Amino acid sequence: MLVGGPLIAFWIAYLVLDVRSPRDVLAGLDKTVVLQYADGSPLLKVVPADGDRTFVPYAQIPAKLRDAIIATEDPTFWDNQGFDPTGIGRAFVTGVGGGSGITQQYIKKSTGDDDATLGRKFAELVLATKITQEQSKEQIFESYVNIISFGRGTFGPAAAMHAYFGKNLDDSITWSEAAFLAGMIQSPSVHDPAASGDAHAARRWQYVRDKLVSRGYVKNDEQLAYPGAEIQPPSETRAGRLTYDEFHVKQAVLAELDREGFPLGRLQQGDMTVETTLDRGLQDAAKRTLRDRLAGEPKEFRGAMVAIDPKTGAVRAYQGGDQGVRDYAGTPHAAGTAFHPFTLAAALRHGYGTDQLISSPVNQRFLGEDFTYPDVCGPKCTPRTAMRVHADGPFVALAKKLGPDALSETARQAGIPETVDGTPTMREKDGFLIGAGIAVGRYPLRPLDVAGAYATFAADGRRTTPHLVSRVRDESGAVVWEHTDAARPAFDDGDGDASRRIARDVTGTLATSLPDGRAAALRTGEAGHGSSPGNQDAWAVGYTPELVAAVWIGSDDERRLKDATGAELTGDAVPADVWRGFMTAASASGPARPVAGGPPPVVRPPR
Repeated sequence: MLVGGPLIAFWIAYLVLDVRSPRDVLAGLDKTVVLQYADGSPLLKVVPADGDRTFVPYAQIPAKLRDAIIATEDPTFWDNQGFDPTGIGRAFVTGVGGGSGITQQYIKKSTGDDDATLGRKFAELVLATKITQEQSKEQIFESYVNIISFGRGTFGPAAAMHAYFGKNLDDSITWSEAAFLAGMIQSPSVHDPAASGDAHAARRWQYVRDKLVSRGYVKNDEQLAYPGAEIQPPSETRAGRLTYDEFHVKQAVLAELDREGFPLGRLQQGDMTVETTLDRGLQDAAKRTLRDRLAGEPKEFRGAMVAIDPKTGAVRAYQGGDQGVRDYAGTPHAAGTAFHPFTLAAALRHGYGTDQLISSPVNQRFLGEDFTYPDVCGPKCTPRTAMRVHADGPFVALAKKLGPDALSETARQAGIPETVDGTPTMREKDGFLIGAGIAVGRYPLRPLDVAGAYATFAADGRRTTPHLVSRVRDESGAVVWEHTDAARPAFDDGDGDASRRIARDVTGTLATSLPDGRAAALRTGEAGHGSSPGNQDAWAVGYTPELVAAVWIGSDDERRLKDATGAELTGDAVPADVWRGFMTAASASGPARPVAGGPPPVVRPPR
């Protein structure tokens, strides 16, 4: 009775009870999605609500950490049948310690049943035995170490290594670091030095170190020291903590992937890694130049910048600002006179030339709206001259002759999308009519789209789609999705000769030079505040054959803006300074080719 009864009960429970496969348990948990820079270095993490859960395959768990965990939590793990009878007996007699090995801990975590009852313990023993017969020890350890908490909102050793030491998990881990992490498993909220102090954490570390020595993993004479000085405060390494500009990148990347059929849930369930197109150096340069130039300006100033490789459409830098959750790079703003290159391209498509004489009337009426601009272009006004002196009147006159549809169509051919979040662009609120405001750039455009459309000019008239994601990899590293988009002529359906000519002619009217003397193209522009003489938005958009950058400066609401000197906000001041600073930093990474088309650079006279 004493022997047979428990054996029969065990046998019946073995048949009735079932244990979830470790793979099934892990598959049902949301994993941390890692976003990488284009060079493969870490960019940021998208962390599940319950904490950072970065999956680590068994083969990538450093041997030192594996040994430290086994020595501390279950020294007979490799040989036992899912539990340690000696440890259970000791726990039964003393009431403390030794009653739950690695396999049992996994069962407890995977089932979520943590009740301290004999029935639960009996079921745990049965399931531990069953899973040991169905799974390899390596599989069990892999699942266990990825499901347990190490504290600070982390699950798994990779997240823990970053949270406590600010490092990636690899074979460079020291015995001291391994002993510390292994010591966290028992009760992370208690053993974390941020919670209980270094004295308590050091005693726990010493306990693990003694286990490593007594069980032969480490020699007693090896010099190991508690790594207190290396442990980061929680505020420095908290998983998922993002600055506002990082948050904007995350949201833009996830929105792009969602459109491609990879919503966040799919990424988390698949333990996927996202390789972005962002360049670490250019991303830092964009943030730095914006921050430094705006430092002395009025507090209401806001800024954004997007940089794109015109040959591929890959976004190399994306800065939506660091003042709040509003992403200024992905928010539409009035383009103002930064829209003029599209008006010129429309004129070129309809047979005009950059050096052809055009009218520059002071008073004009277009689609029922009156426009009045001073004649600053002169009697021999040409599109090239009008662009150089920033004359608005000639471009309104061109828009009147070409019609609003021609302007809209050309801007779309260059790359301005039809809709943004379901709302038509370059249209009135009804979503159909095109108003007179298109002639003066009143329709709001996103810096991302403006940069992408200017990239068509930089790429000799070949259009690509701006994108932030290059590929997505699954848990094994296999590519499950990759961006594919062949460049194509923007302004014609033939061999691209007409498109190339239009792009080069536009570029020729934008000629400028970088601070180091190299040729580039740049258009600065402003958008007026209603009918007042002031400006509310300012732009600087320019390029070399290797890089396009669009800079926007404005505010959270529609208001007249003046810079720190009290002067009216214009594109050739703050935005141009940011653009030149960024392009100078970008040019340090490699030589630029001459910009195609146009005469030598010209200097814009003061307004």
